[in-house]
Amino acid sequence: MSSGDGTEVARKRTRGERAGLSRESVLDAALELVDREGLGALTMRGLGGELGVEAMTLYHYVPNKQALLDGLVERVFADALPGVEDGSPWQTVLRAYAETLRMTLLRHPGVLPLVAGRPAVTPGTLHAVERALRTLRTAGFPLGQALDVVNALSVFVVGHAASEAAVGPVNKTAGPGSTTDLARLDAAEFPLIAEAVRSGEGVDDAARFRFALDALLDGFAGYARWGGIGGIATE
Repeated sequence: MSSGDGTEVARKRTRGERAGLSRESVLDAALELVDREGLGALTMRGLGGELGVEAMTLYHYVPNKQALLDGLVERVFADALPGVEDGSPWQTVLRAYAETLRMTLLRHPGVLPLVAGRPAVTPGTLHAVERALRTLRTAGFPLGQALDVVNALSVFVVGHAASEAAVGPVNKTAGPGSTTDLARLDAAEFPLIAEAVRSGEGVDDAARFRFALDALLDGFAGYARWGGIGGIATE
């Protein structure tokens, strides 16, 4: 092949390819920008500046702003896919999914409004849903109930993470609702709240989350056991 042919190939490469970009690297940069400056700072021009390319270059990887936002949701759910062995009990899979999704959302609170308000539409996001559904169907759940379980669990996790991100830890030491603030309450009027503050019971976000998660999973198993759904495998 002549040197002229090589020059022509190089000329045809996009600016993004010359910059070493990929859809994954674009989404990673977008997530870093949102983590640092918030969702309002995410523009195609601003993201291009982060990556050292013109905004138009990004459209080779994400066709529009909406696709970029959908990609961020996908990125979060991809990070939350649990690393459990195939064939694990459905409770184990769903517990791992819920816990990793919560931790991922708390690491990236800027994308919480997107996750709460945008449906799963990209293949990457739908793979997470498909895996959870497959686990539940294998365990014996009818498809409709499997969808209900996945939706209920996801809404719970997103809502809990959003509350944690907005309010802060329940055992924070300053500000409204903090342990310091609640300690000023009249113990005669609010004896149980005062006792909880003094003892430290019920003030850990992670423990509260796991308590509710266990209750949900036990409830799903109980419904399957006593609600007329036969053949459900339980731990």
